[in-house]
Amino acid sequence: MRQRKNGSSIKHPNLSDAEAKSQKKSPYSLKDVFLTCLGFRMLNALLIQTYFNPDEHWQALEVAHRIAFGYGHLTWEWEEGIRSYLHPMMFALFYKLLALLRLDIPCVMIKAPRLLQSIFSAVGDLYLYKLSFVLFGDGVAKWALFSQLANWFMFFCFNRTFSNSLETTLTLVGLYYWPSVRSSLNKAPSGSRKWGLALAALACAIRPTSAVTWVYVGLLELYLTHDRLRFIFVELIPIGSVVLGITCLLDRLMYDSWVLVPLNFLKFNFLSSGGDYYGTHKWHWYFTQGFTVMVFTFLPFCVAGIIKSKYWKLSGLILWVLGLYSILGHKEFRFVLPVLPISLIFVGYSLAALDERGSRNGAKKRSSCICNKWPSRKQLAIFFLLASNIPMALYMSLIHQRGTEDAMNYLSKEAAKGKVKSIVFLMPCHATPYYSTLHNNLPMRFLDCTPKGEALEGFSNFTFF
Repeated sequence: MRQRKNGSSIKHPNLSDAEAKSQKKSPYSLKDVFLTCLGFRMLNALLIQTYFNPDEHWQALEVAHRIAFGYGHLTWEWEEGIRSYLHPMMFALFYKLLALLRLDIPCVMIKAPRLLQSIFSAVGDLYLYKLSFVLFGDGVAKWALFSQLANWFMFFCFNRTFSNSLETTLTLVGLYYWPSVRSSLNKAPSGSRKWGLALAALACAIRPTSAVTWVYVGLLELYLTHDRLRFIFVELIPIGSVVLGITCLLDRLMYDSWVLVPLNFLKFNFLSSGGDYYGTHKWHWYFTQGFTVMVFTFLPFCVAGIIKSKYWKLSGLILWVLGLYSILGHKEFRFVLPVLPISLIFVGYSLAALDERGSRNGAKKRSSCICNKWPSRKQLAIFFLLASNIPMALYMSLIHQRGTEDAMNYLSKEAAKGKVKSIVFLMPCHATPYYSTLHNNLPMRFLDCTPKGEALEGFSNFTFF
């Protein structure tokens, strides 16, 4: 909702008159919202003690540890130039800072990376609130933020050091600055599209498959804008070229040769179906299992919010991303993480509408029965969502698959005391953290599953690395 100069407000075209009256200027300062989210995400980071996916360690922290301290394992993707150093470089600089402050001790090395990620996550939470506010007003924004903080998968995954987590934050910030995402009644400030383009380019540089999201948003802008030539030749091409150039220079420095990572990444994952080596799912998996599990008990509220709001720009983005990712054989939950917060915005819309209906009905009921003690529909919905998501979030973050993390945390502390000489892992490859957690240059070996030659199409022998 946007305020006029004379103080009156403009109603969002998809809100009823009764709902629009409740959409006033936010009573919360953005600083308070951010600090609340930051405190929550830091606690969230400290509670995550389980292992989810190897990429959290092996494609981010392990690479960063090698850059910062000179030792750490690089998987085959880094030999083939499929990954950009842009994402792990942030953690490498953080490791350098810890070493400079003499804080690179086991307990800090274990917890600090996720605490750093919690700052990025809090920024994502803040911009989810801001995006919801400019689209639908404060009544929706506060419930969208509630949904983001209460959703079990966001709690479980958002604070992990995946490139997908940072991609999600950049997507939320970028969408906030993207003009075509907003309605004609709450236009973005002048020049915000350039910020949106810069953030979109950065998201694609960190994770090239982010282009799936930004192609949709870019085509939407191209269709709606009146200055298409300016958009393409004055903004899109120059900003994209600058970000791509900086990324290529960084990768040139780290790889010691010119490597066009986005092309290699897309060639491996899209053109050659190399990702199928790590397993495949049916085409409908995201719709029937993957994304459904991520949204979890918020799903009926999400569907209701999409139908009631009729805001097809964002709901179309969700369908677009899920549809294109469904074409690929290899599927993972985290691949579609960037559109999970978008679905939670619609949950916020549904809860706000429920609240509004409940307040209208409550006013009528109070006139006839003051002593009615039954909980409102809103209260029942909130209880249902919390009761179903909190146990799931705590179980997945504290109990499920925590053995490998506990083992490496223990070995890290024992190695610091000089009680460990070498380690051999007789278990599936990349099933534990590695040097980034051990933080001790001891000889370690593990069962390797690196694809070689034709093995990229689906076969590889296990050998000792």
